[in-house]
Formats: sequence, C-alpha cells, structure tokens
Amino acid sequence: MPLRPLPLGSTKISGGFWLERQRINRDATIPAAARRLEEAGTLRNFRRTARQEPDTDASAGPAFAGKLFADTDVYKWLEAVAWEQAREPSTELADWQSSAGALVAAAQDSDGYLNTHTHLALDGRRYGDLEKGHELYCAGHLFQAAVAQVRATGDRTLLDVACRFADHLCKTFGPGRLEGVDGHPLIEMALVELYRETGTAAYLELATYFVEARGHGTLTPPGHHGPAYFQDHLPVRETRTIAGHAVRALYLASGATDVAVETGDGELLDALRAMWATMVESQTYLTGGLGSRWYGEAFGDPFELPPDTAYCETCAAIASVQWSWRLLLATGESKYADLIERTLYNAVISGVSLGGDRFFYVNTLKVRHNAFADDQRSAVGGRQPWFGTACCPPNVMRTLSALDQLVATSDDNGVQVHLYAPASVSAGQIGFDVETEYPWHGTVRVRITSTPDTPWTLGLRIPAWADSHSLTVNGHEGPLRRVWAVGDEVVLELPVAARRTTPDERIDSVRGCVAIERGPLVYCFEQQDAGVVLDATAVVAGELIERERPELLGGVTTIEVPARGGPLTAIPYYAWANRTVGPMTVWIREDA
Repeated sequence: MPLRPLPLGSTKISGGFWLERQRINRDATIPAAARRLEEAGTLRNFRRTARQEPDTDASAGPAFAGKLFADTDVYKWLEAVAWEQAREPSTELADWQSSAGALVAAAQDSDGYLNTHTHLALDGRRYGDLEKGHELYCAGHLFQAAVAQVRATGDRTLLDVACRFADHLCKTFGPGRLEGVDGHPLIEMALVELYRETGTAAYLELATYFVEARGHGTLTPPGHHGPAYFQDHLPVRETRTIAGHAVRALYLASGATDVAVETGDGELLDALRAMWATMVESQTYLTGGLGSRWYGEAFGDPFELPPDTAYCETCAAIASVQWSWRLLLATGESKYADLIERTLYNAVISGVSLGGDRFFYVNTLKVRHNAFADDQRSAVGGRQPWFGTACCPPNVMRTLSALDQLVATSDDNGVQVHLYAPASVSAGQIGFDVETEYPWHGTVRVRITSTPDTPWTLGLRIPAWADSHSLTVNGHEGPLRRVWAVGDEVVLELPVAARRTTPDERIDSVRGCVAIERGPLVYCFEQQDAGVVLDATAVVAGELIERERPELLGGVTTIEVPARGGPLTAIPYYAWANRTVGPMTVWIREDA
C-alpha cells in the first residue's frame, strides 16, 4: 500500500545517534562549506555572472573557478541551510539563505536561464554539449534547493528563480523543440518535485519526456565509455540491470520513479522495482555502497564486488537512499527502508569525519598493507577538507539536515516508523514519542501522546537483519491496530548483537571471508587495533565479545573477534580513518 510522507516538522529527531550527527553537521560541516565555497571561487562565479564583481581581475583567479558543474555545490549547500532552518532557525542560517539566494537570483538571465559556467567560460553559448555540459543537472539542484527553501522557510526567492528557469526549459526542450537529454540525470526528479510544489503540469510533462527520451543513443559517450555510462543504452522501462555511472544511474532511477508515481505508470514502476531488486541482490556492497569500478565510477557486473577497489562514491549512497525512499512511498514495502537504514549507517556517514570537516569521496571496504595513494579520492590519502569535484560534501550536508523526514510516514490505516531514533512524531490527531538507544541497544519504546477515538495501526519495521524480536503493548502481547489511549506504551525489542556474516559464494573476491555486523552497523578492522598485519591473518571460531567504549570515536561498541595470534578489535565501519589512516578491512579471511 502506498505511503505518504509526513508534513515538514511533523517528525523531529530529539536525541541519540542521529541528533549528534545532525548537530555536528549544523555546527561544523555547513559553516565549513560556507568557507570552502568562498575559497574555491564558487560563490565568486555567481557574483561575476551577476556583474557584482569584474570577471577580468586576474589577481582573483580565472573568470570561472572550479568544475563546470560547480553551481550545484552552492545549491546543495543552500538546500542543507533550508532544512536546518526548518529544524531550528538561526540568524546565521537566515543570513546565508538571504545573501546567497539574492546572489543566485541576480545571476539569472532575463529569459530564465542560469548557469555561471556558460556565462563566464562559454560566452553564453547554451546547450552545446549535452553529454558533458551538466546544464540541466545544475538546474535540477537549483530546483531542489528552491523547493526545500520554500517548504522550510516560506522564502520564495529561489522558487521564483526555479520557476522562471523551468518555464524556459519547457519552451526549449521536447518534441518539436530541442530534443535531447542531459548527460548527468537529476533534472527528472527535480522537475517532478517542482511540479508537486507548484502544480504546474508542464514540469511533470517535461520530466516524463526526459525519462522516456533516454536510452535511444542520443548521447555520445566520452573516451572509451559506452552509452551505458549515461544510461543511454536502453530505455528505462526496458532496463532490468542497472548500469553505468552509479550516481547518474541512481538519480535517473529516482526521477523515473517519481514520474511513474505521478503519472500512474505501473509498467514503468514495475521495471524500476525489478531493477532495484537486481541491484540489491548482486550489485550492492555489504555497507550499502554502490559502484564497484573506478573506471567510469560505475556499477560492475553482477557479483563483481571487490572490496579493495570498491568505488562506492558517497553521492551514490545518498542517491540510493533517495531512490529507496521513493519506492518505499510507492509500495509501502519495508525492504526499501531496510536498504535506507543500511546505507545511512554505513555508506553515507562513512563519507564524513566524526568532526564533520573532512570527507571521503570514495568509500573502500579494504586498504591493503603499504597501499599507495595515487589519487585525491583514494582512502589511503585520508579524508580531504574539500575536493575539486566537491559534489559529496554538500550532498552529505543536505541529507543529514533532511533526515527527520525519513523517520516516519502515514497512510489511511495509521503511521509507520522506518528509522529508529529518539523522536517526536505527529500525524493529524496521532502523536507519539520514540525513546531508544538504537543502534547500540535494541529497545525501542513508543509512547502515545495523542490519538483519535477510532482504531489506527502503528507500524514498526522489523529490520531484515533481526532474526527474532518481541513486541508488547502496555506489557502484554497484542495487536498494533487498536483504539489507542494517551499513555499507551509499545516496546519493541530487537536483537542487537554481534554476528558473523558470510558473503554470497558468487562474489569471488571475498569467497572464504567473513564480516562482522551488529544491528544495522557493519564493522571493520583497522591495523592500529591489531597486533598483526591484517592481510596475513584470519579469524577463527569463538565468541564475539562486545565492549561499550564511550571514550572511543564519539562513543562506540567494539567487538573482539578471535583470530590467529590473538583477538582482533572491530569498530563500526563509519568511524574508520578518524584516528590514523592505514590498513583496514571489512571482509577478513576465515580459518576453515
């Protein structure tokens, strides 16, 4: 049964693991981004496009600074600022929103077009390189930031900019006009979101056109890449195995899901669900990471999941969450929330340091002894304060700022909880508080704070990793559909305990290995915690011993794992490379 997202502000994370990550994001990450965007010249691009600063001042750098899609770094940061304003307004956030929003508006052309790279580096020549130009991709991130801003604060500055640009696109692209698609999908889901906010049918029609136009060989791949790099090898509704550049593929799938839902296209939705199932079965790392090839930042073949050369871009993990969220809403099936949970706890927040000011672009599952760092993205070089291609840091920011929106949903039967965190939830006459120390402990307590006098269902997700659970209402077993009373208490007990996980035998790169998990968390071994070289040892049979370590890595539970030569200590994967950077592995050989 389809689910509905709750109105903004209906759910508020109030403590625990995720609130701490949100606090760091707000206090450290978003302010750091404000500085980096200035230092990198990204904001200066807008000032120069708006003619607020001369673009001929060589002492301030070239006319255009950064990658040709650098505008999106500002837009994603502004989206994070907007969601933070919804969580808790502040003068600093409001000032950033006001000043940057006005700057974006000032840079817009009179006909609605907006792209600083086109203006400063291409003498205003538009849409000459749909393969690599990223013009519609940049527009998509602008539209998403605009929708976030108006929903979070009521400020229409960016929304007005977005609508003028979208109107321009509707006049420019489509049958009988300029026919083509952007090499980097995103515009599809952004147009649908803009349609949802404004009700302008032309935006949905253009999104539908872009989805249906892809897969017909209209794009010329760069270098040695084939059309799958752009997802231009097959129409979306004919694709069953997701392929090509991982972030692009997942953004396209998200947009196509939006189109399928809004147009009632069951055939397209079924194709996307089949594609997702194949991805989860054979193309997803244990962490939820996606993209097994550095070449093309791409999905590999089924079960091609090498841990040491995993690409697992942070943006791909975030795009996976976005796609799974859309499928969860479309179907109500908890398997989509299961992947959201796995990906958030492991593949997303591994991309940012515990201090919030350094980042991974690539999230490998193994670093070998004496590994050589030959790329800024390589984990061997450690987390970076920023990147030349800076897509991942602001993507993390907007995801954490919007996380409250993923906690719960509603339908005609009641309210469903998908992510477990201390929180307050309100859905019409229904209200309840959630108390938990998840993911470290498995008790989830829900206390009803308001309720109608008619029956409704409280849905509590049982994670796929949980091989058992117990559920009581006011201390007794009972159904979760009932006439509730204020003060009623539901207690869900989940078996959060260390467990060994063996890989699918078809993944030859980790055959004969084992990984350690605990609740939703994947664990890893770092060399500094081992008395032996990780590549040269193996774990053996024996008890897994858990130790709560409040002083370590922001407070974690470690796991001692018996191994040849003495026990090894496993830490949560998301927390690795926060002390020193060295050899690390998720999968480790297992003695027979």
